[in-house]
Amino acid sequence: MQLYAITNRRLFARSEDLMKQVVLWASSGVEYVQIREKDLAMVDLAALAEGIVGAVRSVAASTRVLLNGPAEVAAATGCDGVHLTAGLPGLAIQDARLAMSRVVADPIISVSCHTLAEIEHARDDGAVLAIFAPVFEKRLESETMPGQGLEALAAACKVAAPIPVFALGGITAGNAESCVHAGATGIAAIRLFASSDWLSLRGSLSDPRG
Repeated sequence: MQLYAITNRRLFARSEDLMKQVVLWASSGVEYVQIREKDLAMVDLAALAEGIVGAVRSVAASTRVLLNGPAEVAAATGCDGVHLTAGLPGLAIQDARLAMSRVVADPIISVSCHTLAEIEHARDDGAVLAIFAPVFEKRLESETMPGQGLEALAAACKVAAPIPVFALGGITAGNAESCVHAGATGIAAIRLFASSDWLSLRGSLSDPRG
Protein backbone atom coordinates (compact mmCIF):
# COMPACT_ATOMS: atom_id res chain seq x y z
CA MET A 1 0.00 0.00 0.00
CA GLN A 2 1.38 3.39 -1.00
CA LEU A 3 0.65 6.47 1.08
CA TYR A 4 -0.13 9.99 -0.12
CA ALA A 5 -0.18 12.62 2.62
CA ILE A 6 -1.88 15.97 2.04
CA THR A 7 -1.04 18.99 4.16
CA ASN A 8 -3.38 21.28 6.05
CA ARG A 9 -1.35 23.61 8.22
CA ARG A 10 -4.49 24.62 10.17
CA LEU A 11 -4.48 21.19 11.83
CA PHE A 12 -1.19 22.02 13.55
CA ALA A 13 -0.67 24.51 16.35
CA ARG A 14 2.62 25.78 14.95
CA SER A 15 4.41 25.69 11.60
CA GLU A 16 7.20 23.78 13.32
CA ASP A 17 4.71 21.01 14.15
CA LEU A 18 3.77 20.66 10.48
CA MET A 19 7.43 20.40 9.51
CA LYS A 20 8.03 17.73 12.16
CA GLN A 21 5.11 15.75 10.75
CA VAL A 22 6.45 16.11 7.21
CA VAL A 23 9.82 14.76 8.36
CA LEU A 24 8.03 11.83 10.02
CA TRP A 25 6.11 11.09 6.83
CA ALA A 26 9.25 11.08 4.72
CA SER A 27 11.39 9.14 7.16
CA SER A 28 8.63 6.51 7.49
CA GLY A 29 8.45 5.88 3.75
CA VAL A 30 5.38 7.87 2.67
CA GLU A 31 5.57 8.00 -1.12
CA TYR A 32 3.90 11.36 -1.78
CA VAL A 33 3.43 14.61 0.09
CA GLN A 34 1.01 17.08 -1.49
CA ILE A 35 1.24 20.69 -0.34
CA ARG A 36 -2.37 21.87 -0.31
CA GLU A 37 -2.59 25.37 1.13
CA LYS A 38 -4.81 27.17 -1.35
CA ASP A 39 -5.42 30.25 0.78
CA LEU A 40 -1.76 31.28 0.92
CA ALA A 41 -0.38 34.14 -1.15
CA MET A 42 2.06 32.94 -3.79
CA VAL A 43 5.10 34.25 -1.95
CA ASP A 44 4.05 32.44 1.24
CA LEU A 45 3.15 29.28 -0.66
CA ALA A 46 6.57 29.30 -2.30
CA ALA A 47 8.29 29.73 1.06
CA LEU A 48 6.30 26.86 2.56
CA ALA A 49 6.99 24.62 -0.43
CA GLU A 50 10.70 25.34 -0.26
CA GLY A 51 10.69 24.50 3.45
CA ILE A 52 8.80 21.25 2.99
CA VAL A 53 11.01 20.16 0.09
CA GLY A 54 14.07 20.84 2.23
CA ALA A 55 12.62 18.92 5.18
CA VAL A 56 11.78 15.92 3.00
CA ARG A 57 15.16 15.90 1.26
CA SER A 58 16.93 15.98 4.61
CA VAL A 59 15.62 12.53 5.53
CA ALA A 60 14.47 10.75 2.36
CA ALA A 61 15.31 10.63 -1.31
CA SER A 62 12.30 8.58 -2.37
CA THR A 63 9.40 10.70 -1.07
CA ARG A 64 7.99 12.91 -3.82
CA VAL A 65 6.69 16.39 -3.05
CA LEU A 66 3.80 17.75 -5.15
CA LEU A 67 2.42 21.26 -5.08
CA ASN A 68 -1.29 21.94 -5.36
CA GLY A 69 -0.59 25.19 -7.16
CA PRO A 70 1.18 26.72 -10.17
CA ALA A 71 3.74 24.52 -11.88
CA GLU A 72 6.11 27.48 -12.10
CA VAL A 73 6.12 27.76 -8.30
CA ALA A 74 6.56 24.00 -7.95
CA ALA A 75 9.53 24.03 -10.31
CA ALA A 76 11.14 27.04 -8.63
CA THR A 77 10.92 25.48 -5.16
CA GLY A 78 12.28 22.04 -6.05
CA CYS A 79 9.04 20.06 -6.02
CA ASP A 80 8.81 16.79 -7.96
CA GLY A 81 5.51 17.66 -9.58
CA VAL A 82 2.08 19.21 -9.21
CA HIS A 83 -1.44 18.23 -8.28
CA LEU A 84 -4.24 19.51 -10.50
CA THR A 85 -7.91 19.86 -9.61
CA ALA A 86 -10.70 18.05 -11.44
CA GLY A 87 -12.22 19.34 -14.65
CA LEU A 88 -9.22 21.16 -16.07
CA PRO A 89 -8.64 20.77 -19.83
CA GLY A 90 -6.01 18.30 -21.00
CA LEU A 91 -3.82 21.21 -22.00
CA ALA A 92 -3.36 22.00 -18.29
CA ILE A 93 -1.58 18.68 -17.79
CA GLN A 94 0.65 19.31 -20.79
CA ASP A 95 1.46 22.84 -19.66
CA ALA A 96 2.27 21.65 -16.15
CA ARG A 97 4.52 18.91 -17.49
CA LEU A 98 6.34 21.38 -19.73
CA ALA A 99 6.91 23.84 -16.90
CA MET A 100 8.15 21.13 -14.54
CA SER A 101 10.30 19.33 -17.13
CA ARG A 102 12.64 22.31 -17.27
CA VAL A 103 13.96 21.29 -13.85
CA VAL A 104 12.65 17.73 -13.28
CA ALA A 105 13.38 14.90 -15.70
CA ASP A 106 10.14 13.00 -15.05
CA PRO A 107 7.65 15.32 -13.34
CA ILE A 108 4.72 13.77 -11.50
CA ILE A 109 1.32 15.11 -12.49
CA SER A 110 -1.39 14.10 -10.03
CA VAL A 111 -5.04 14.82 -10.85
CA SER A 112 -8.22 14.86 -8.73
CA CYS A 113 -11.06 12.82 -10.22
CA HIS A 114 -14.65 12.36 -9.08
CA THR A 115 -16.17 10.54 -12.05
CA LEU A 116 -15.15 7.84 -14.51
CA ALA A 117 -15.11 10.44 -17.27
CA GLU A 118 -12.58 12.50 -15.33
CA ILE A 119 -10.50 9.37 -14.76
CA GLU A 120 -10.50 8.71 -18.51
CA HIS A 121 -9.44 12.27 -19.29
CA ALA A 122 -6.63 12.15 -16.72
CA ARG A 123 -5.37 8.86 -18.16
CA ASP A 124 -5.56 9.96 -21.78
CA ASP A 125 -4.13 13.42 -21.17
CA GLY A 126 -0.96 12.12 -19.54
CA ALA A 127 -1.49 12.20 -15.76
CA VAL A 128 0.97 10.09 -13.80
CA LEU A 129 -1.55 9.22 -11.10
CA ALA A 130 -5.17 9.90 -10.21
CA ILE A 131 -6.84 10.67 -6.89
CA PHE A 132 -10.41 9.31 -6.80
CA ALA A 133 -12.79 10.89 -4.29
CA PRO A 134 -14.79 10.73 -2.18
CA VAL A 135 -14.72 7.01 -1.51
CA PHE A 136 -16.29 7.13 1.93
CA GLU A 137 -18.56 9.69 3.57
CA LYS A 138 -16.66 12.89 4.20
CA ARG A 139 -17.67 15.42 6.82
CA LEU A 140 -16.82 19.00 6.01
CA GLU A 141 -17.29 22.04 8.21
CA SER A 142 -20.75 22.86 6.89
CA GLU A 143 -21.92 19.69 5.16
CA THR A 144 -21.54 15.94 4.80
CA MET A 145 -20.45 14.66 1.42
CA PRO A 146 -21.67 11.10 0.70
CA GLY A 147 -19.07 8.60 -0.41
CA GLN A 148 -19.21 6.84 -3.77
CA GLY A 149 -18.22 3.51 -2.27
CA LEU A 150 -15.74 0.75 -2.98
CA GLU A 151 -17.50 -0.44 -6.14
CA ALA A 152 -17.08 2.99 -7.69
CA LEU A 153 -13.43 2.97 -6.63
CA ALA A 154 -12.92 -0.44 -8.23
CA ALA A 155 -14.47 0.81 -11.47
CA ALA A 156 -12.25 3.88 -11.42
CA CYS A 157 -9.15 1.73 -10.98
CA LYS A 158 -10.08 -0.42 -13.97
CA VAL A 159 -10.71 2.60 -16.17
CA ALA A 160 -7.51 4.33 -15.05
CA ALA A 161 -5.17 1.45 -15.92
CA PRO A 162 -2.26 1.59 -16.37
CA ILE A 163 -1.95 4.72 -14.18
CA PRO A 164 -2.30 4.18 -10.41
CA VAL A 165 -5.31 5.39 -8.44
CA PHE A 166 -5.24 6.61 -4.82
CA ALA A 167 -8.42 6.56 -2.74
CA LEU A 168 -9.38 9.80 -0.98
CA GLY A 169 -12.31 10.86 1.18
CA GLY A 170 -13.16 9.50 4.61
CA ILE A 171 -10.06 7.29 4.64
CA THR A 172 -9.09 5.85 8.02
CA ALA A 173 -6.57 3.30 9.22
CA GLY A 174 -9.51 0.92 9.53
CA ASN A 175 -10.79 1.14 5.94
CA ALA A 176 -7.53 1.74 4.07
CA GLU A 177 -6.94 -1.94 3.29
CA SER A 178 -10.40 -2.26 1.71
CA CYS A 179 -9.41 0.43 -0.79
CA VAL A 180 -6.36 -1.56 -1.84
CA HIS A 181 -8.46 -4.72 -2.16
CA ALA A 182 -10.76 -2.73 -4.48
CA GLY A 183 -7.79 -2.02 -6.76
CA ALA A 184 -6.29 1.21 -5.45
CA THR A 185 -2.52 1.49 -5.37
CA GLY A 186 -2.79 3.36 -2.09
CA ILE A 187 -4.66 5.89 -0.03
CA ALA A 188 -4.55 9.69 0.22
CA ALA A 189 -5.76 11.71 3.18
CA ILE A 190 -5.45 14.92 5.15
CA ARG A 191 -6.69 14.30 8.69
CA LEU A 192 -5.44 10.72 8.84
CA PHE A 193 -1.88 11.91 8.28
CA ALA A 194 -2.23 14.76 10.76
CA SER A 195 -2.77 12.15 13.48
CA SER A 196 -0.69 9.14 14.48
CA ASP A 197 -3.25 6.61 13.17
CA TRP A 198 -1.53 6.26 9.79
CA LEU A 199 1.56 4.78 11.46
CA SER A 200 -0.26 1.45 11.69
CA LEU A 201 -0.18 1.30 7.87
CA ARG A 202 3.61 1.42 7.58
CA GLY A 203 3.90 -2.36 7.50
CA SER A 204 2.08 -2.40 4.17
CA LEU A 205 4.35 0.10 2.45
CA SER A 206 6.68 -2.38 0.81
CA ASP A 207 3.90 -4.17 -1.05
CA PRO A 208 1.94 -1.86 -3.40
CA ARG A 209 -1.03 -4.23 -3.23
CA GLY A 210 -1.05 -4.31 0.60
